[in-house]
Amino acid sequence: MAQAWRCSGLRWSAHGPELVWDGGRRSALTWGKRVAFGVAEGGVRTCVGARGHACPRRAAVPGRGTGGRCEECARLDRAHSVAADTLADDPRPYHVYLAWFGPGMAKVGITAVERGPVRLLEQGAVCFSRLGSGPLMAARRTEELLRAALRVPDRVPYADKRTVRSALPASAAERAAELADLHARASALPGWPESLDRAPFRPVDHAGVFGLAALPAAVGEVAELVAGGAVSGRLAAAAGPDLHLETTRGVVVVDTRLMKGWELVPTADTGELTVPVRAFRERGAGTQEGLF
Repeated sequence: MAQAWRCSGLRWSAHGPELVWDGGRRSALTWGKRVAFGVAEGGVRTCVGARGHACPRRAAVPGRGTGGRCEECARLDRAHSVAADTLADDPRPYHVYLAWFGPGMAKVGITAVERGPVRLLEQGAVCFSRLGSGPLMAARRTEELLRAALRVPDRVPYADKRTVRSALPASAAERAAELADLHARASALPGWPESLDRAPFRPVDHAGVFGLAALPAAVGEVAELVAGGAVSGRLAAAAGPDLHLETTRGVVVVDTRLMKGWELVPTADTGELTVPVRAFRERGAGTQEGLF
Protein backbone atom coordinates (compact mmCIF):
# COMPACT_ATOMS: atom_id res chain seq x y z
CA MET A 1 0.00 0.00 0.00
CA ALA A 2 1.37 3.43 -0.96
CA GLN A 3 2.44 5.72 1.86
CA ALA A 4 -0.09 8.47 2.58
CA TRP A 5 0.89 12.08 3.24
CA ARG A 6 -1.01 14.99 4.79
CA CYS A 7 -0.55 18.39 3.18
CA SER A 8 -0.19 21.47 5.38
CA GLY A 9 -0.81 23.82 2.46
CA LEU A 10 1.05 26.03 0.00
CA ARG A 11 3.78 28.30 1.37
CA TRP A 12 5.57 31.18 -0.33
CA SER A 13 9.19 32.06 0.28
CA ALA A 14 12.07 33.79 -1.49
CA HIS A 15 12.50 30.55 -3.46
CA GLY A 16 8.93 30.50 -4.75
CA PRO A 17 5.92 28.31 -3.94
CA GLU A 18 6.26 25.04 -2.02
CA LEU A 19 3.80 22.42 -0.86
CA VAL A 20 4.40 21.69 2.83
CA TRP A 21 3.67 18.27 4.31
CA ASP A 22 3.18 17.16 7.89
CA GLY A 23 6.59 16.42 9.36
CA GLY A 24 8.23 19.36 7.60
CA ARG A 25 8.87 17.88 4.16
CA ARG A 26 8.58 20.43 1.34
CA SER A 27 7.96 20.01 -2.38
CA ALA A 28 9.24 22.92 -4.48
CA LEU A 29 6.94 23.91 -7.34
CA THR A 30 8.35 25.11 -10.65
CA TRP A 31 6.61 25.91 -13.93
CA GLY A 32 6.12 22.81 -16.03
CA LYS A 33 6.38 20.49 -13.02
CA ARG A 34 4.00 17.55 -13.10
CA VAL A 35 1.60 17.57 -10.12
CA ALA A 36 -0.21 14.31 -9.44
CA PHE A 37 -1.84 12.99 -6.28
CA GLY A 38 -4.79 10.89 -5.25
CA VAL A 39 -7.02 10.76 -2.19
CA ALA A 40 -6.85 7.52 -0.24
CA GLU A 41 -9.72 5.12 -0.91
CA GLY A 42 -12.26 5.18 1.91
CA GLY A 43 -10.58 8.27 3.38
CA VAL A 44 -12.32 10.94 5.42
CA ARG A 45 -11.21 14.56 5.63
CA THR A 46 -10.34 15.34 9.24
CA CYS A 47 -9.77 18.61 11.07
CA VAL A 48 -6.20 19.92 10.85
CA GLY A 49 -6.28 21.38 14.37
CA ALA A 50 -5.30 24.89 15.42
CA ARG A 51 -2.24 26.87 16.45
CA GLY A 52 0.10 23.88 16.19
CA HIS A 53 -2.13 21.49 18.10
CA ALA A 54 -3.97 18.47 16.70
CA CYS A 55 -7.76 18.41 16.84
CA PRO A 56 -8.61 16.49 20.05
CA ARG A 57 -11.65 14.91 18.39
CA ARG A 58 -10.13 14.34 14.93
CA ALA A 59 -13.46 15.67 13.72
CA ALA A 60 -14.61 15.10 10.15
CA VAL A 61 -14.89 18.33 8.11
CA PRO A 62 -16.68 19.12 4.81
CA GLY A 63 -14.73 18.62 1.60
CA ARG A 64 -15.62 22.05 0.23
CA GLY A 65 -14.42 24.09 3.20
CA THR A 66 -11.11 25.87 2.61
CA GLY A 67 -10.29 26.16 6.32
CA GLY A 68 -10.07 22.43 6.97
CA ARG A 69 -11.04 22.94 10.63
CA CYS A 70 -13.99 21.98 12.81
CA GLU A 71 -15.91 24.82 14.50
CA GLU A 72 -14.05 24.43 17.81
CA CYS A 73 -10.58 24.53 16.22
CA ALA A 74 -11.60 27.38 13.92
CA ARG A 75 -12.54 29.47 16.97
CA LEU A 76 -9.24 28.60 18.65
CA ASP A 77 -7.27 29.48 15.52
CA ARG A 78 -8.86 32.91 15.33
CA ALA A 79 -8.24 33.64 19.01
CA HIS A 80 -5.41 36.17 19.41
CA SER A 81 -5.62 36.83 15.67
CA VAL A 82 -4.77 40.16 14.06
CA ALA A 83 -7.13 39.37 11.20
CA ALA A 84 -10.00 38.85 13.67
CA ASP A 85 -9.16 42.00 15.64
CA THR A 86 -8.47 39.97 18.79
CA LEU A 87 -4.81 40.98 19.19
CA ALA A 88 -4.91 44.71 19.82
CA ASP A 89 -1.76 44.74 21.96
CA ASP A 90 0.64 43.31 19.37
CA PRO A 91 3.82 45.43 19.75
CA ARG A 92 5.18 44.71 16.26
CA PRO A 93 5.15 47.42 13.55
CA TYR A 94 2.73 46.92 10.66
CA HIS A 95 2.61 47.91 7.01
CA VAL A 96 -0.59 49.25 5.47
CA TYR A 97 -0.77 48.26 1.81
CA LEU A 98 -2.89 48.49 -1.32
CA ALA A 99 -3.12 45.29 -3.35
CA TRP A 100 -4.40 44.78 -6.92
CA PHE A 101 -5.63 41.45 -8.29
CA GLY A 102 -7.11 42.49 -11.63
CA PRO A 103 -9.19 45.26 -13.23
CA GLY A 104 -11.48 46.76 -10.60
CA MET A 105 -10.14 44.42 -7.88
CA ALA A 106 -8.13 46.30 -5.28
CA LYS A 107 -8.09 46.07 -1.49
CA VAL A 108 -6.46 47.65 1.53
CA GLY A 109 -4.82 45.54 4.20
CA ILE A 110 -2.18 45.33 6.89
CA THR A 111 0.68 42.92 7.51
CA ALA A 112 3.50 42.72 10.05
CA VAL A 113 6.62 44.49 8.77
CA GLU A 114 8.72 41.42 9.62
CA ARG A 115 6.75 39.34 7.10
CA GLY A 116 7.90 41.40 4.14
CA PRO A 117 5.91 40.62 0.96
CA VAL A 118 4.86 37.10 2.05
CA ARG A 119 1.30 38.11 2.97
CA LEU A 120 0.83 39.63 -0.49
CA LEU A 121 2.11 36.45 -2.16
CA GLU A 122 -0.25 34.37 0.00
CA GLN A 123 -3.18 36.50 -1.14
CA GLY A 124 -2.27 36.28 -4.81
CA ALA A 125 -1.71 40.04 -5.17
CA VAL A 126 -0.57 40.67 -8.74
CA CYS A 127 0.66 44.15 -7.78
CA PHE A 128 0.92 46.03 -4.50
CA SER A 129 2.30 49.18 -2.92
CA ARG A 130 2.70 50.15 0.70
CA LEU A 131 0.95 53.20 2.14
CA GLY A 132 2.92 53.42 5.35
CA SER A 133 3.98 51.67 8.54
CA GLY A 134 3.43 52.09 12.25
CA PRO A 135 1.83 50.55 15.35
CA LEU A 136 -0.97 48.03 14.87
CA MET A 137 -3.82 50.31 15.93
CA ALA A 138 -2.56 53.15 13.72
CA ALA A 139 -2.42 50.72 10.79
CA ARG A 140 -5.95 49.57 11.59
CA ARG A 141 -7.24 53.15 11.71
CA THR A 142 -5.64 53.88 8.34
CA GLU A 143 -7.24 50.75 6.87
CA GLU A 144 -10.64 51.86 8.19
CA LEU A 145 -10.08 55.39 6.83
CA LEU A 146 -9.70 54.04 3.31
CA ARG A 147 -12.67 51.73 3.63
CA ALA A 148 -14.91 54.54 4.83
CA ALA A 149 -13.67 57.42 2.66
CA LEU A 150 -12.78 55.64 -0.59
CA ARG A 151 -14.92 52.50 -0.21
CA VAL A 152 -11.88 50.28 -0.67
CA PRO A 153 -12.67 46.76 0.59
CA ASP A 154 -10.40 44.79 2.89
CA ARG A 155 -11.24 41.52 1.13
CA VAL A 156 -11.51 40.29 -2.47
CA PRO A 157 -12.94 36.77 -2.92
CA TYR A 158 -10.49 34.20 -4.30
CA ALA A 159 -13.20 33.10 -6.73
CA ASP A 160 -13.02 36.55 -8.33
CA LYS A 161 -9.21 36.75 -8.31
CA ARG A 162 -8.66 33.50 -10.17
CA THR A 163 -11.07 34.25 -13.01
CA VAL A 164 -9.06 37.24 -14.30
CA ARG A 165 -5.45 36.02 -14.06
CA SER A 166 -5.24 35.02 -17.71
CA ALA A 167 -6.53 38.40 -18.97
CA LEU A 168 -4.38 40.92 -17.12
CA PRO A 169 -2.77 43.99 -18.76
CA ALA A 170 0.49 43.05 -20.48
CA SER A 171 2.86 45.53 -18.83
CA ALA A 172 3.73 46.14 -15.19
CA ALA A 173 2.98 49.84 -15.67
CA GLU A 174 -0.54 49.08 -16.84
CA ARG A 175 -1.08 46.68 -13.96
CA ALA A 176 0.02 49.37 -11.49
CA ALA A 177 -2.12 52.16 -12.95
CA GLU A 178 -5.20 51.61 -10.77
CA LEU A 179 -3.05 51.38 -7.65
CA ALA A 180 -1.23 54.61 -8.54
CA ASP A 181 -4.53 56.48 -8.68
CA LEU A 182 -5.81 54.88 -5.49
CA HIS A 183 -2.55 55.59 -3.63
CA ALA A 184 -2.73 59.26 -4.65
CA ARG A 185 -6.35 59.57 -3.51
CA ALA A 186 -5.57 57.84 -0.22
CA SER A 187 -2.56 60.08 0.42
CA ALA A 188 -4.73 63.18 -0.04
CA LEU A 189 -7.23 62.15 2.64
CA PRO A 190 -7.26 64.03 5.94
CA GLY A 191 -7.30 62.18 9.22
CA TRP A 192 -4.27 59.91 8.91
CA PRO A 193 -2.90 58.75 12.29
CA GLU A 194 0.16 60.81 13.28
CA SER A 195 2.05 57.69 14.37
CA LEU A 196 1.92 56.18 10.88
CA ASP A 197 4.98 56.84 8.71
CA ARG A 198 3.75 57.33 5.15
CA ALA A 199 5.37 55.60 2.19
CA PRO A 200 5.60 56.84 -1.42
CA PHE A 201 4.05 54.89 -4.27
CA ARG A 202 6.46 52.09 -5.14
CA PRO A 203 4.63 49.28 -6.93
CA VAL A 204 5.84 45.70 -6.65
CA ASP A 205 4.70 43.37 -9.44
CA HIS A 206 4.24 39.62 -8.90
CA ALA A 207 3.11 38.58 -12.38
CA GLY A 208 6.49 36.99 -13.09
CA VAL A 209 6.71 35.36 -9.67
CA PHE A 210 3.30 33.79 -10.22
CA GLY A 211 4.03 32.70 -13.80
CA LEU A 212 1.10 34.62 -15.25
CA ALA A 213 2.68 35.55 -18.61
CA ALA A 214 0.69 33.93 -21.44
CA LEU A 215 -1.35 31.97 -18.91
CA PRO A 216 -4.18 30.12 -20.71
CA ALA A 217 -7.67 30.90 -19.47
CA ALA A 218 -8.87 28.39 -16.88
CA VAL A 219 -11.97 26.38 -17.70
CA GLY A 220 -12.87 25.73 -14.08
CA GLU A 221 -11.81 25.02 -10.53
CA VAL A 222 -11.76 21.95 -8.31
CA ALA A 223 -14.83 22.14 -6.06
CA GLU A 224 -13.62 19.57 -3.54
CA LEU A 225 -11.51 16.46 -3.15
CA VAL A 226 -13.22 13.12 -2.61
CA ALA A 227 -12.07 9.72 -1.38
CA GLY A 228 -10.61 7.75 -4.30
CA GLY A 229 -10.37 10.85 -6.51
CA ALA A 230 -7.22 12.05 -8.27
CA VAL A 231 -5.69 15.28 -9.57
CA SER A 232 -3.04 15.36 -12.27
CA GLY A 233 -1.62 18.04 -14.53
CA ARG A 234 1.32 20.27 -15.48
CA LEU A 235 1.84 23.38 -13.37
CA ALA A 236 1.22 26.48 -15.49
CA ALA A 237 1.09 29.09 -12.70
CA ALA A 238 0.62 29.52 -8.96
CA ALA A 239 -0.84 32.52 -7.12
CA GLY A 240 -1.89 32.73 -3.51
CA PRO A 241 -3.10 29.23 -2.54
CA ASP A 242 -4.02 28.36 -6.14
CA LEU A 243 -2.31 26.03 -8.59
CA HIS A 244 -3.23 26.44 -12.28
CA LEU A 245 -2.81 22.99 -13.81
CA GLU A 246 -2.86 22.11 -17.50
CA THR A 247 -4.95 18.94 -17.75
CA THR A 248 -6.54 16.92 -20.53
CA ARG A 249 -9.61 19.16 -20.13
CA GLY A 250 -7.74 22.47 -20.17
CA VAL A 251 -6.41 24.59 -17.32
CA VAL A 252 -8.10 23.86 -14.00
CA VAL A 253 -7.43 25.73 -10.73
CA VAL A 254 -6.71 23.73 -7.58
CA ASP A 255 -7.09 25.65 -4.31
CA THR A 256 -4.49 23.88 -2.17
CA ARG A 257 -6.44 24.72 0.98
CA LEU A 258 -8.84 21.95 -0.10
CA MET A 259 -5.99 19.44 0.28
CA LYS A 260 -5.64 19.96 4.03
CA GLY A 261 -7.00 17.16 6.19
CA TRP A 262 -6.94 14.45 3.51
CA GLU A 263 -4.58 11.49 3.29
CA LEU A 264 -2.95 11.87 -0.13
CA VAL A 265 -1.14 9.17 -2.06
CA PRO A 266 0.94 9.03 -5.28
CA THR A 267 -1.03 8.49 -8.45
CA ALA A 268 -0.41 8.05 -12.16
CA ASP A 269 0.44 11.21 -14.09
CA THR A 270 -2.40 11.05 -16.61
CA GLY A 271 -3.32 14.74 -16.79
CA GLU A 272 -6.87 13.82 -15.75
CA LEU A 273 -9.04 14.81 -12.80
CA THR A 274 -11.52 12.48 -11.14
CA VAL A 275 -12.78 15.00 -8.56
CA PRO A 276 -15.70 17.45 -8.84
CA VAL A 277 -14.85 20.51 -10.95
CA ARG A 278 -17.07 23.51 -11.55
CA ALA A 279 -16.88 25.95 -14.43
CA PHE A 280 -16.33 29.65 -13.78
CA ARG A 281 -19.23 30.59 -16.02
CA GLU A 282 -21.65 28.54 -13.90
CA ARG A 283 -20.97 30.35 -10.62
CA GLY A 284 -24.23 31.78 -9.31
CA ALA A 285 -26.02 30.95 -12.57
CA GLY A 286 -27.84 27.76 -11.74
CA THR A 287 -27.59 24.55 -9.77
CA GLN A 288 -25.27 22.52 -11.97
CA GLU A 289 -22.08 21.65 -10.04
CA GLY A 290 -20.14 19.41 -12.42
CA LEU A 291 -18.04 20.42 -15.38
CA PHE A 292 -16.70 17.08 -16.60
